[in-house]
Parts: sequence; structure tokens; C-alpha cells
Amino acid sequence: MSTVLLLNILWQISVLALVTIGLAIVFGQLKIMNMAHGELVMIGAYAPVITSSLGLPGPFQIFVCLVVVGITAFAMERLVIRHFYGRPFDSLLATWGLSILLREVVELVFGRGYQSVSLPVQGTVTVIGADYPVYRLIVMAGIGCFFTVLFLWYRKSRIGTEIKAMVENPQLAEACGINTGRLSSGCFVFGALTAGIAGMVLAPTIRVEPMIGLDYLIRSFFSLVVGGLGSIEGLFIGVSVIAGSQSIVSSVFNQTYGYLFILILSILFLWLKPNGLYRNR
Repeated sequence: MSTVLLLNILWQISVLALVTIGLAIVFGQLKIMNMAHGELVMIGAYAPVITSSLGLPGPFQIFVCLVVVGITAFAMERLVIRHFYGRPFDSLLATWGLSILLREVVELVFGRGYQSVSLPVQGTVTVIGADYPVYRLIVMAGIGCFFTVLFLWYRKSRIGTEIKAMVENPQLAEACGINTGRLSSGCFVFGALTAGIAGMVLAPTIRVEPMIGLDYLIRSFFSLVVGGLGSIEGLFIGVSVIAGSQSIVSSVFNQTYGYLFILILSILFLWLKPNGLYRNR
């Protein structure tokens, strides 16, 4: 396996993990099947475009992304999502409608055409004899740090303990003084923000347009199917299998065969191992 292919696999795993963690939080912890998750990735990808149109310096795109995605997610949770906690099928239908609405709003504002975003960090660096973009290496390192902090925070913090209690027994958690409504809202907005940040860091490497969210929603769902819900370990197993196998098959054949392979793989897991490869104990 060439160095470039290995680094590309690590890149795909990193960004897909950042996209998937938001869906894992919302689906695994809140039992909300958020079909609009991909549209939150898409809105985040438009953050550099919005920043440029406002004439703001490049670093402001992080602030723009957090504000736009945060306001969108908060409105979604207040107006729709909070009425469907613990009802996956009903939430699927409701958020599917939200996804269409969000796409139409973006098309109305930006049009259906592709938007190009320039790399904030130019140049390449030699890694084990191969040249690789500096930007991707920085993003991968940042995502690695984020997940390390998130893992430790979830295991050690009081809020992490409250989230576990809310998931295990919402009524008992409420009786113990935990504000499950506020905690659920915070979890949903946090999951949405991670999706938006993922879209923002992906923007310079893809063609930004209103339909890009669907691809990341599908691959995120497949990752959860393969890895299993309820843990960061399972998330990384699923993401590694989906992103790694798709990258390898696509490099050997083409992108279509890569998608076909992960689709068949996910169907087999739903049939033979519906709980995924890793079960949190």
C-alpha cells in the first residue's frame, strides 16, 4: 500500500469520524434519526463562502460556521426535534422534511451551482517519501486532538455522567435533579456543531453545493451500522471499516464500485450482525 493511499485513508477516516460523531450523539443518545444531519454538514461547508461574501478575513469562517449552524440547530431542536425524543421512526419523517427545507433555503440563497473554496494553508510536506498537502495533515491532527479530549471529557466529567444517566433511565435522571430537557438540547446542538465544523474543513477539498450532505449522511449511517452505537470505540471501528474499504476499492476500481461495496457491506451487517462490531458494556 502506497504512502499516499494510506494517508488518504487516514484523511477519509478522520473527516468521516468528525461527521459521524454528531449523528452518533443524536441517534445513539437521544434516539433521534436525524435525516437533516447531512444538511448541517452542507451548511458548515458554506461557512467559508458566507465569510468571503461578507468581506471578513479567513479565520472568521470558524465563528461564522458556529453561529450559523448553532442558530439553525437550536431552531430545529426548539421547533421540531424536542417533540420526537425516543421516537426514531417519527423523527426520521420529521427531519427528512427539515432536510428538504434546508436544501431549498440554501439553493434560494446561493443557487444550485458549485462553489469553490481555496485552501487556507497551501503547500505540501514530504511524509515517508511522498508529498502530501499540509492542510490535510493539520486537519487530521486537529481531529485526533478533538476526539482525545472528547473521550476523556465524556468518561471523567459530571455532564458525561449525567448524559449516561439520562440515556439509561430518563425518568430516574429527572427525579435525581438532572434537567434532561436542557441536556438533550445541548447534546443535539453539540452534535450539529461537529457536523458543521466537519463541513467547514471539508469545503476546500470538495465542490460545495446544496446536495453534498446526502453522501455524508449515508456514509455516517453505514459507519454506525458497522461499528455499533453507544461508544467512541465503536464509532471509530465503523468509520475505519467504511472509509478504509471505500478508499481501497475506489482506488483499485472506481468510485462507483467503492459505494457499491460499502452498501453491500452495510446490508450484510444489518442482516447478520445488527448490533455492530462493538457493543459498549
